[in-house]
Amino acid sequence: MQLNARTQAQKGFTLIELMIVVAIIGILAAVAIPQYKDYTAKSKAAAALGSLNSLKTAIGLCAQENGSLASCDTGSSGIPAYTPSKEVTAASVTDGVITATLAAGIGADAAVTFTVTPNYSQNDTKSNVVWTVDVSNVTVNAVKDYLSKGNVSSASAS
Repeated sequence: MQLNARTQAQKGFTLIELMIVVAIIGILAAVAIPQYKDYTAKSKAAAALGSLNSLKTAIGLCAQENGSLASCDTGSSGIPAYTPSKEVTAASVTDGVITATLAAGIGADAAVTFTVTPNYSQNDTKSNVVWTVDVSNVTVNAVKDYLSKGNVSSASAS
């Protein structure tokens, strides 16, 4: 029995079809990998900022009890010692200013330090703490953008 070339069914994919699939996967990977890296960097920055919340709360209480940020230091006025986390290897408080060290690979190739500075205001009816993050040492743009996202601009409203 001889098979005719016209009646034989095609088995598998042609080389062109396979090359098109590989090209599509390559394009998707070229877009997805940088986005994934930014996403993981932002999530690590969020965890780093979140790990400082206990210090921020203690500083706010210290400022409210003392009427100022002076003497709101680590180990005094109810400010606890910082317990290192995966993202923040060390943190200390001096006059309400938190100096924290990001682990290597989050804010730069090596460990970098950033500060979280409170601006405390008090009147007869309420007290308020506004936090500003200084990210001048952080070199990874996604981390820098996330950490400074809530910063108050220096422009004044008229």
